[in-house]
Amino acid sequence: MILAGDIGGTSTRLGLFEVQPNRLNPVRTQIFRSRDYAGLAEIATLFLGEQRTEIDSACFGIAGPVRHGRVAGPNLAWETHDLTLARDLDIANVKLINDLEANAHGIAALDRDDLVTLQAGDPEALGNGAVISVGTGLGEAGLFWNGKTHLPFACEGGHADFAPRDEQESDLLNYLRAKFGRVSYERVLSGNGQQLLYEFLRDVKKRPEQTSLADEMRSSNPAAVITRAGLAGDCGLCAEALNWYVSLYGAEAGNLALKMMATGGVYIGGGVAPKIIQKLREPRFLESFLAKGRMRSLLEAVPVRVIMKDTTALLGAARVAALMEHSWFI
Repeated sequence: MILAGDIGGTSTRLGLFEVQPNRLNPVRTQIFRSRDYAGLAEIATLFLGEQRTEIDSACFGIAGPVRHGRVAGPNLAWETHDLTLARDLDIANVKLINDLEANAHGIAALDRDDLVTLQAGDPEALGNGAVISVGTGLGEAGLFWNGKTHLPFACEGGHADFAPRDEQESDLLNYLRAKFGRVSYERVLSGNGQQLLYEFLRDVKKRPEQTSLADEMRSSNPAAVITRAGLAGDCGLCAEALNWYVSLYGAEAGNLALKMMATGGVYIGGGVAPKIIQKLREPRFLESFLAKGRMRSLLEAVPVRVIMKDTTALLGAARVAALMEHSWFI
């Protein structure tokens, strides 16, 4: 039996799996609100309960840079260490990996129906791949092609500097600098990004705001309100903010494809993409993805797919845990 986890700034998803040749059988999964707990050990202990099943190994994909078995996530006030977890959970083999690295590992467990193709690209595409994921934060990872298979690796590209593409985005950069100082791409393309775009359009560009929606945003998740109203076409300001958000998503996905030389494909992961899949299918996303000047023809050959399965990172962590204990597992 193995234990796996997908730990984000908002939710923690844990699962127990039985390992069989070329297959992971889920035994039990559960979702927790991350910020309701003091740390991962507390959640895992609660999940496992008093009736402990003997666990051979565990792997947790966690948001943030993992160094020497330790991670202090930028969007979650926890510090987690693999040795401490192993002791607290009484599991001999525990490994921490970046959550986007886990997402990348999970791609191998997906079926065709778990993916939505935005751009078919070259039908014989080979080479490196990349994963970009918007959720509470902006995660990115690579898949190194060694000639036979893809080897996932983590990066923190979402924290690279935001670069405006036009005059309005230059104004946005100055607006955000006044608020935060340094502006990363995660600042505009994350859980709070939609709200910041909305507020910029309202405050700087003087777009009219609907009083009823403003009241709703004060009492619930602003990004969810903006997304819902933008998708429904009920609010011009929300629709403009959402369209801009999608354009920024496409632009950064294209940036990542160039940096990783991801001729083998770019995968759009995270919790936001499935919710706005109808917007991602519109031309705006791919237009921004491809708008890289002399590199346009290179990017036109790159397959671009959206991951629709919300347990991909959990499956990826489970695959890593299985390989830690069973070298025959593929």
